[in-house]
Amino acid sequence: MRVVANTTDPVRLSFLRALLADAGIETFVLDAHISAVEGGIGAFPRRLAVATEDEPRARAVLAEAGEATT
Repeated sequence: MRVVANTTDPVRLSFLRALLADAGIETFVLDAHISAVEGGIGAFPRRLAVATEDEPRARAVLAEAGEATT
């Protein structure tokens, strides 16, 4: 697994996941349940990860869409 993006914005996270899904890349949201601990204040970023072999293509898709990656 490789992390390709970090965000505290759930709308952006959804958008990034949709971009990658359209490209046929499966995504995994790490830290998705941290909001239960933080009280939903959005202080901790969620990490968007892809399989190691999909990382170069995922970064290319995100870059093409004008989205910065980590």
